[in-house]
Amino acid sequence: MTSHDAEARRAAWQEGLQAEAYVADLLARVGWTVLDRNWSGGGGELDAVVLRDGKLRMVEVRARTDDEVVPVEETITTHKRARLRSAARAWLLDHEPDYDEVAFLVALVDLGTDPWSVTWIDDAFDGA
Repeated sequence: MTSHDAEARRAAWQEGLQAEAYVADLLARVGWTVLDRNWSGGGGELDAVVLRDGKLRMVEVRARTDDEVVPVEETITTHKRARLRSAARAWLLDHEPDYDEVAFLVALVDLGTDPWSVTWIDDAFDGA
């Protein structure tokens, strides 16, 4: 790996962290309670776990620029979904939130807009 590749990966990682914080802030501003951020367990990681009106959401943030060809939602592979499900099950075993329903919420963050735009996909795939 060249130093340029390493710098690009580091920059992408930093943008991803910023996008996760941006999404958590947006959700909090519209009434969601952020219960956890960057929670690891069960062999996976949850970018955020939020609760509002009995609805618990396991949040996956996908950040991309508009010049990337692959649709962001297609980057959540079968393997990634399995890891998210496993992490969600572990989180639920570790916590006892009061909720009526649980689902995965995918936040697609377009880093090519100013301010960043977010497309929300609620109940994005089968849950825990």
